[in-house]
Amino acid sequence: MGNASAGFEAPAGTDPYARVSEWDAEPPAPPEDQDRAPAESGGRREKRGRGMTFTGIAAAAVTTVLAVVVAGQVADRDGSSAHGAQAQAAEGGRPGGGSTSRTDERPAPKETAQAAPTTYGQKMAKKYPLAADLKASGAFTTIPGDDKAPGSGQKFRYRVDVEKGLGLDGSLFAQAVQKTLNDKRSWAHDSARTFERVSSGTPDFVITLASPGTTADWCAKSGLDTTEDNVSCDSAATDRVMINAYRWAQGSKTYDDVLGDTAIHPYRQMLINHEVGHRLGFNHVTCSQDGSLAPVMQQQTKFLKSGGITCKPNPWAFPKG
Repeated sequence: MGNASAGFEAPAGTDPYARVSEWDAEPPAPPEDQDRAPAESGGRREKRGRGMTFTGIAAAAVTTVLAVVVAGQVADRDGSSAHGAQAQAAEGGRPGGGSTSRTDERPAPKETAQAAPTTYGQKMAKKYPLAADLKASGAFTTIPGDDKAPGSGQKFRYRVDVEKGLGLDGSLFAQAVQKTLNDKRSWAHDSARTFERVSSGTPDFVITLASPGTTADWCAKSGLDTTEDNVSCDSAATDRVMINAYRWAQGSKTYDDVLGDTAIHPYRQMLINHEVGHRLGFNHVTCSQDGSLAPVMQQQTKFLKSGGITCKPNPWAFPKG
């Protein structure tokens, strides 16, 4: 800075560095132990030397101040985030004053609602897919577990077998058999009989859920043809009461036409009561009064109208209980 000013001559009486700094008064003399510039004639060179010296000092000071200010601004810009992050970390906060940790003011995540288990009635009210011409494996599995006879009448012990490969709920079928047979509107009416499901030993008969093809094979052993209307049978020459799985899964038009969406549950009860009724020694009968309930031993899968008489669907041997 001193070298750049060496040949500059300002008009007399003016400060050549006034653009950098203006002094209201003569700056104080430098300390005695510092070098002094040689004096000029009339004191002009000495005064100018002192002015240049102090003006240079002032310019350097201003430059230093500017450098500090600029550096501070840069540091403020570049370091503000870090400084803020440190302050937030110390205070446990986040930008905007929010907390980085969960508080009681923030709602907890909602728990996923779990569907309630499907009830027996809901399962029995549904139809299930099964082909009318299905012939499955021909092999059976016994539904495990026992259901004690609830009544005091003549006891019948039965087993429940389900053909493998049907894709139907065998436990639901077994539950339906036990509930239906021991209902007071069924063959257990007036404590005349009681029914007990077993899974071992020798039962009185085996209630079997089987595909249409396998049902036909077992019914044919007793001279019965179930293929024409795809029905069930009591194969009396064997120990099996055959329930056609297609009818169990899909029901019948006779019930659907009258009861609509509510038809499948009572239809399944009718299937059980009708075929077990044969095993107990009851034969087919037909409705004799128009508009009355059909007898449970009527072939309700095939018809509800006969001889100009129309009867109502009925799954029970003793519908009044």
